[in-house]
Amino acid sequence: MKSTLTAYLLWFFLGFLGIHKFYLGKTGMGILYIFTGGLFGIGLLVDLFTLAGQVRTYNATHKA
Repeated sequence: MKSTLTAYLLWFFLGFLGIHKFYLGKTGMGILYIFTGGLFGIGLLVDLFTLAGQVRTYNATHKA
């Protein structure tokens, strides 16, 4: 299970590097964030509002 709090902390401190994307298993998006600075900041803004849902989706599809 991934934590929403951990995802938001990673987003806040290292979001421009896409570390929160790597945390949720989205390697391709993580690499894209590294090279574009979080999709020029727009992706980071979108993630601010959608990250909790992304964590819920990850947890629902990766049940142990």
